[in-house]
Formats: sequence, C-alpha cells, structure tokens
Amino acid sequence: MVQLGLKENWKQFALLVIINAFVGGMIGLERSILPQLAEQAFGIASKTAILSFIITFGITKAIVNYFTGKLANLLGRKKLLIVGWLFALPVPFLLIYAPNWSWIVTANVLLGINQGLTWSTAVIMKIDLVGDKNRGLAVGINEFAGYVSVGVVAFLTGYIASHYGVRPYPFYLGIGFAIVGLLLSVFFVKDTRQHVSVENKASVIPLLVSPFWDTTLRHNSLSAVTQAGLVNNLNDGMIWGLLPLLLLSKQFTSAQIGILTAIYPSVWGLSQLVTGRLSDIYSKKGLLFWGMLLQALGIIGLIGANTFTHFALIGAALGFGTALVYPTFLSAIADYTPPVQRAESLGTFRFWRDMGYAVGALMTGIIADFFGLSISIVSIGVLTALSAFVVLFRMK
Repeated sequence: MVQLGLKENWKQFALLVIINAFVGGMIGLERSILPQLAEQAFGIASKTAILSFIITFGITKAIVNYFTGKLANLLGRKKLLIVGWLFALPVPFLLIYAPNWSWIVTANVLLGINQGLTWSTAVIMKIDLVGDKNRGLAVGINEFAGYVSVGVVAFLTGYIASHYGVRPYPFYLGIGFAIVGLLLSVFFVKDTRQHVSVENKASVIPLLVSPFWDTTLRHNSLSAVTQAGLVNNLNDGMIWGLLPLLLLSKQFTSAQIGILTAIYPSVWGLSQLVTGRLSDIYSKKGLLFWGMLLQALGIIGLIGANTFTHFALIGAALGFGTALVYPTFLSAIADYTPPVQRAESLGTFRFWRDMGYAVGALMTGIIADFFGLSISIVSIGVLTALSAFVVLFRMK
C-alpha cells in the first residue's frame, strides 16, 4: 500500500538524495575553472563572451524545467530521470577535448538538459513521497545534497587544476558522476505517481485556472515567489561568472579561487538542512524577505572586499541568505498548488527561476564590459534588494 511520509519512504528518499548529489557534482565541475579556461586556454577577454556558457546553460535548463513539469505526470518521473542522465554522459568529454569555445557552449546545452530533467525530477519525487507535512525539510535535504556537492566538487576541481592544469584531470570526476547516476536511476529508482494520487484525494486546494500564468503573474503569492526565484538565480549567475574573474583581478591563486568559490555553495547547501525545516514552521514570506535582503547586502559588500577573509565571510553570508530562500521557494509553490498541478507549477517556477541564470549572466556581462566589474556587481545587489520588497508587499 502506498503511504506518504519521510519515515515511510526513507529508502527511496535516501536514494534520490544520493542521486541529486551526483547531479550537483556535474555543475561543480565548471564552477571554479570554466571562466579561467576561457581566458587561459581560449584567450577570451570579453566578460559577455565568457559568460555565454552560463547564458546557454540557463536558457536550456529553464526550458527543460518547464517541460519536465508538463511531462512528469504524462511519462512518469523515473523515465525523465534516466533520460536526463543520458544527456550528461558526453559533457565531460566535450569539456576535455574542446578545441574552441563553441564546444564548451554545446557542452552546457547538454548540461542544461541534464540538470533540468534530473534535478527537477528528483525534487518533484521527494515532494511526492513526503506529502504535505515535511515539504520544506524534504526540499532542504534535496538542495543540501545538490549544493554541498556543487561546493565540494568546485573545491576539488580548483585544487586539481592548480596542481595538474585546468584540463583534462578536473573533468574526469564528471565521467564517474554521470555513469553512477544513470545506473542508480535505471536499477533502483521507483516512480512516485501513485503517491500523488493518494495525496490528491485528501487535498482541498482549488485548481488553478492556468498553472503557467497563475504561477508567473496572476496569483499574488505564487508570482511573488517566482520573481524572487528569478532574481535569486540572476545574482547566482553573476557570482558564478564574475566572482572567479574578480578574484583573479585581486591576484588570488587557482587554489584560493577554488576555496572561495566553494564557500558560497557549500554554506548554501549545508544550511538548507536547517532552513528547509524552518520553512515548515515559520513564515515563508519572512524567510524569503530576509534571505533576499541578506543576499543583496552580501553582493554589494563584494565591492569593498580585498582579503581572503573578507571574501570568505561574504561567501558565507551569501550562502546562508540563499539557503533561507531556496527550499522555501519550492515548499511555498507546493503549498499554493493542488497535487495534480504541482509538477507543472513547480516546472513553471523553475523555468523562470533558472531563466535568471541567463538574464543575470547576460546583464552582468554587458554592464561589466561597458562600466566595469564594480558597477555590474552593485546593480545586481540593488535589484536583489528590490525583489525582497516585492515579496514583502505582494505575498500573502
């Protein structure tokens, strides 16, 4: 008999946590060294051109997120998870053997498809398994596994690059991640559509007229969460692309850059074990407001930072601010959506949230090229603060 709950489904839940750690590892491959690879191996100086790999990744992942939500009920969660890992297999080889930057961009199209399918499916399945009592905790554990993995692998690739060069050794990790993730998904994961049917029988949440438009614009609370998600990943796209370049300009070594770029996602990931649970207990609106405001202050603080300690403290603040909002986003969307429309609503939210990567990378690259790194960073900090107040005044 199908039962809802974390305790009742702990084996499948734990398996999905492990799989999502491998999903996060695929992103960590690029986190600290791809901007360096652009300058050192391909001689690319334009910030906009360097950030093209994030723009490509963000647009691809955003579109795939939406269709993952649409197809989750139609095709089943497990099939989407397996297909996602098949797209990951070529990525490390493209990064290793790329003769020009277009190969890197192509690898990020495939990586975006992989992330959209696997990460979206993993989080939908966890929410399916636990029901309505521990959604925040479930999402927090999911994001913890993914983003701690991003941070650990970002550190490892930075360390490997400092000892053996930016290619090929750092990318060997990705070959292992893709193979193990695929095998676990094929042989051990079970679909969770039956859990949705059970939960739907007890749900009293009214159906949305249009999950896409309600989540995007019409529903006050859903749309407030969605715009904050977009701005959150917009500033993450900036940090991903510009922080390594800012640190390079401050004469930090590859090993130091690896550590500093790893602090932010590591604190982000670890803290979600706590903040995910907080979103089940405390005001989601309050967590989103203060989390976005803390991010804004951290981003603006990057301008005055010069020492390793300064950057480490700011990275920790940014990580905690993001941890306050990230699991809260998804649990809030689930709270306002009936179970049968939840996958589509989550897919819509994740579409706009991850479109923030592309918007952020493009915006910050253009501003940085025309006005310099400092103006670019301050602009994103101010925009993040404005997003916090949209949550404060629009969300119920």
